[in-house]
Amino acid sequence: MLKQNLSFKLQQKLSPQQIQLMKLLQVPTIELEQRIKQEIEENPALEEGEDQDEEDDLDMDIATTEETDKEDAERDEFDLSDYYQDDETPDYKLSANNTGPDDEQREIPLAGGTTFQDAMRQQLSLRRSDERTVMLAENLIGNLDEDGYLRRDLDNIVNDLAFTQSVSCEKEELEKALSLLQSLDPAGVGGRDLRECLLLQVRRIPHSLDQRIAEEIIDKHFEAFSKKHYERILDKLEIDEDALRGAIELIVHLNPKPGNTMRGTDRAAQEIIPDFIVNEVEGQLELSLNGRNAPELRVSRAYREMISEYSKGKKDKEQRDALQFIKQKLDSAKWFIDAIKQRQNTLLVTMEAIMDYQKEFFLTGDETKMRPMILKDIAERVHLDISTISRVANSKYVQTNHGTFILKFFFSESLSTDSGEEVSTREVKKILNNAIDAENKQKPFTDDELTALLKEKGYNIARRTVAKYREQLGLPVARLRKVL
Repeated sequence: MLKQNLSFKLQQKLSPQQIQLMKLLQVPTIELEQRIKQEIEENPALEEGEDQDEEDDLDMDIATTEETDKEDAERDEFDLSDYYQDDETPDYKLSANNTGPDDEQREIPLAGGTTFQDAMRQQLSLRRSDERTVMLAENLIGNLDEDGYLRRDLDNIVNDLAFTQSVSCEKEELEKALSLLQSLDPAGVGGRDLRECLLLQVRRIPHSLDQRIAEEIIDKHFEAFSKKHYERILDKLEIDEDALRGAIELIVHLNPKPGNTMRGTDRAAQEIIPDFIVNEVEGQLELSLNGRNAPELRVSRAYREMISEYSKGKKDKEQRDALQFIKQKLDSAKWFIDAIKQRQNTLLVTMEAIMDYQKEFFLTGDETKMRPMILKDIAERVHLDISTISRVANSKYVQTNHGTFILKFFFSESLSTDSGEEVSTREVKKILNNAIDAENKQKPFTDDELTALLKEKGYNIARRTVAKYREQLGLPVARLRKVL
């Protein structure tokens, strides 16, 4: 039996304008410029420049046009060309020739970088070897990673050559080609792991006592060296600490990533453009938004005049279609301008709340003065959703008198001291980092000793938490921090 039920559902749907705003909130300053340029290219009704405050007139024209469309729907047809005016501007006024007869036409050459693989192939072409070995070595160059290592197994490369290039070869031939590759510059290229890479480099160093000891350490005692078991190395090699210290000094100056020496010359340097600027003036903080975040946009005057003209008189079907197109472009331009303005307002309100919350840090630059702060704290202050605050904090930077920081830097969890005071975890990390920097490198602090040190300062933290903070700071355990 068929039954009908009536049910009510509450759903939240975002309008296209809200979706556009959410997307604009996430982008940093550089991407915002590109987004605005893209919108200007796609929408001819949008242009750069100061707004002329003609939006009210524009709204009236659009409303009048919509009413007129209904009245003229069944009117006689008119030729759309009657409503266009020919361009009366001569062609010679649209071009300029400022070049004198004596001026030279100079071409500006563009720099082209050489890749790491290209440099290796150039060296390989100068080596005396048989064609087959050179061909296999070129294939091995293509298998090098960005650090200059050959991390693929030779057996797999043999199979690839057989199936993809129909080249049959033995593993011994590849090893011969690998030896040729490892003889190229920079030293260490073609190593299959860190040990082999360092060993290739140390063998090119002129012979000396330090070189001989360093080669033996890397070749036979690399695991003990990597774990800093210096006592075991001293016993095995039967040397004193001075000799070991000289060998270690030689090893630490080797390049663990030889591929980086020829890479990066053709890459553009990444530039951080701050979205906010906070200055201290006589003990007071002043916040300003980067000018690139506040571009001057306006609706095209030509499109304003066009819709004003179309709102008058009779219109045929083609003109109504053209009018509908103009209205869509004008609405899109207005929506985009409103979204940019709302973005600016949201950014300023959020940053003002962060600046007020972390005022002590902005005044002093001392990380120990930072208060614990989460997204919810700022969202409650500015009466916005947590997701909105998260979008604002994403990929945004602020320039202060103490450096440039990403907004996520100011957000941290809290923990309680013995006195019950809540402090930021960033403050604890700063104290932990300072303690490790000031420790005796011959007898570094263990995690238990660091835990006891923090407890003396009033921070009751478990040892595993101290280990977690130490790892987040990128600091190794005590044994690996030890030096001779």
